[in-house]
Amino acid sequence: MAKISLDTLLTRAEELFSLGKYESALTTYGLLLKEYPKDRDAQVGVFLCDIGMESGEEAQALFDYYQIIKNEQENAGEIMVNLLSTLDTTNNQVSRLLTSDKEKIEYRDGIEYQDFLRFIDERGDFKQAFEDVMFSTHIILKSKEEYLLFIETLIERGQTELALQFLDSSSGNLHKDQDIYKLYHKIKDN
Repeated sequence: MAKISLDTLLTRAEELFSLGKYESALTTYGLLLKEYPKDRDAQVGVFLCDIGMESGEEAQALFDYYQIIKNEQENAGEIMVNLLSTLDTTNNQVSRLLTSDKEKIEYRDGIEYQDFLRFIDERGDFKQAFEDVMFSTHIILKSKEEYLLFIETLIERGQTELALQFLDSSSGNLHKDQDIYKLYHKIKDN
């Protein structure tokens, strides 16, 4: 039996993926991997199809990113496989946090502030943990106090630009709040 053309299968898989037909694209990438087990495009495609079945928008954005870096970097496939593996691990960690939460049904689409703080401790790196959480979910702040503590944490961890964005976005609701003014001054003093 003649080997299936790598380029033909890859083109077909990418077209299916672009149309949002992730299961069909996954089947085609699977055929590719059967014939060419070390092909990075097929490996990346499998990861992206898996993501696409959960979130098409996220998968398409990652696919576009991969197409850009493929033209710019020699090891783009390796970079993407590593990135996607990291995202998968991060999503699993966030899922574990959410499923261990008593209120998981109410907060299925986010992570509570206290869980976010535990996640930071587990990761050991605030910036990386914050980026991981913001990429895969959102932080649920239940009260003004949690909101203020969150911004204060950002300031203390050197994320002043982000803290300013949060403060500026709340200025309409809390524009006369003294605690907000204190946080602006804290940023200014840093």
